Amino acid sequence: MKLNRRKFIGAAGAMAAGGMILPNWACANRQIGAGSNAADATATSKGTLTAFGLQLYTLRDDMPKDPKGVLRQAASFGYKQIEGYEGNLGLFWGMTNKELKAWCDDLGLDFVASHCNVKEDFETKVAQAAEIGMKYLVVPWIGPQKSMDDWKKIADGLNDYGRTAQKSGLRLAYHNHGYSFTAVEGQIPQDFLLQNTDPALVDFEMDIYWVVTGGADPLTYLQKYPNRFRLCHIKDRQKNAPAEEGNASCDLGTGSLDFAKILKVARDNGMQYYIVEQEKYDNSTPLKSAGVDAEYLKKLVFA
Repeated sequence: MKLNRRKFIGAAGAMAAGGMILPNWACANRQIGAGSNAADATATSKGTLTAFGLQLYTLRDDMPKDPKGVLRQAASFGYKQIEGYEGNLGLFWGMTNKELKAWCDDLGLDFVASHCNVKEDFETKVAQAAEIGMKYLVVPWIGPQKSMDDWKKIADGLNDYGRTAQKSGLRLAYHNHGYSFTAVEGQIPQDFLLQNTDPALVDFEMDIYWVVTGGADPLTYLQKYPNRFRLCHIKDRQKNAPAEEGNASCDLGTGSLDFAKILKVARDNGMQYYIVEQEKYDNSTPLKSAGVDAEYLKKLVFA
């Protein structure tokens, strides 16, 4: 998701109270964070998904027109979980938090997470999300930074926001794009964030598409940092798309990514939430593609 992320998170300095260098938390990478008990598992030992979710940004052209109707259609496709984003109607799509939860409950949907603007009224958003049993608020976009000092401030800010979320029983996660895999001053920012955020406070949402587009290997990151990636975006990449092409998503199963293999490694390394996101719909519509994507995951067996 890109549309609102650039608006959500501004300069690196706004993410932190100061520029202090953080301790390295790499030795704690195997720590299991709050909310990670076995009851939350959605991938079976047989290699199938018992539940999977939809990032509503996939339906960004439809949601503002009829949020309730679009959610009903998502449920009809077989999605069991929803991840929102903060559009013009807010986190709860013009409803109160309890109204949206009641609607999702009626549809058999679990509103597990939302991307949100952490810079505005974050404590209020945390309280509202926690009140209806959501699990995560997710930082969706930070943007490329000019120096590692800037990335240090980002890490500090993530820890601070994670601490605020933790007080209400909620978790904070950071969603990657391709820019965090581009070296800055000889360091890879994605690794720096993983190593300099507290596992007790900050989890990560792996956008598999953007890891690959950024020139990295999702398997390497899942295995190097077990139990840090708790959510993932399952988004396929068009075959033969140029490496530098960012807008190359496609229906699941028609692209180049080996999800049977990737999701098995994800399951084995602590992944809990498997969330579909699609941003391009060649010869289709967002709703049709969401249906195709759901059918793909229903049939998927891990390699």
